Amino acid sequence: MRLYLSSYQLGDHPELFSALVRGSKRGWLIANALDGVDDDRRLADVESQIQNLSSIGLTAENFDLRNFTPDDVEAAFGHPDFVWVRGGNVFILRMAMARSAFDRLIVARLAADDLVYAGFSAGACVLAPSLLGLELCDSVVDCRAEYGDVRFAGLAVLDRAVVPHLQSSDHPETNILGAIAKRYDAKDIRYWPLRDGQALVVDGFSSLIQS
Repeated sequence: MRLYLSSYQLGDHPELFSALVRGSKRGWLIANALDGVDDDRRLADVESQIQNLSSIGLTAENFDLRNFTPDDVEAAFGHPDFVWVRGGNVFILRMAMARSAFDRLIVARLAADDLVYAGFSAGACVLAPSLLGLELCDSVVDCRAEYGDVRFAGLAVLDRAVVPHLQSSDHPETNILGAIAKRYDAKDIRYWPLRDGQALVVDGFSSLIQS
C-alpha cells in the first residue's frame, strides 16, 4: 500500500509523493469534498490542483464521483497510477464515495497496491476507521443538505484517525482541530497529528511523518 497524506495541499515534500507513483504518472483528481460549493470556485480550484500536480511531474484529470454509480464507477475509473483527493468537508467526501461505491473500489485497489492514494486534509481524514469528532470542524448539516445522509464510518485504510492543521497558525481551522486532538487524547484515541507542511507517507509496511 502506498499513501501520501498531507496536512495541507502538497506539503513540503511533494517529491516523496511523485516518487511513490509508478508507470506513466497519470491519475485522477477527486474534488468531491467541495460538493455544494459554488461551481466557479470549484472549477478554479480543480484547475489549480491539476497545475500543482503538473509541477511535480504528475498528470491528472478531474474525476467527479457525482457522475458515477456503483454500476459504472470501476469501468470509468480504469487503472490510474494515482489519485489525489483534495480537502474540504470530510463527511461530504465520505458520502460521495459511498454513493458511487468508490469507497469499496479504492480500498480494493490499495490492498492490491495498484495505485498511490494521496490527498490532503479531508482527503487524508476519510481513510480513518471512524470520523467521529470531526463533526466539530466539518458540518454534518451541510452533508445532509447535499446528500441527505451522513456517515461516521471511515474507510478504515489507516489504523487511526488523522488530525491535520495542528499548530498551523496560517490555517483558520487550527484551533478547532487542536481541540479535537485534545478530545482524542482525553479518550485515549490514537491519531496521526499533522501540522501544515507535514505528510504521512506509507510505503508497504513503513509509515513515517515527514516534517
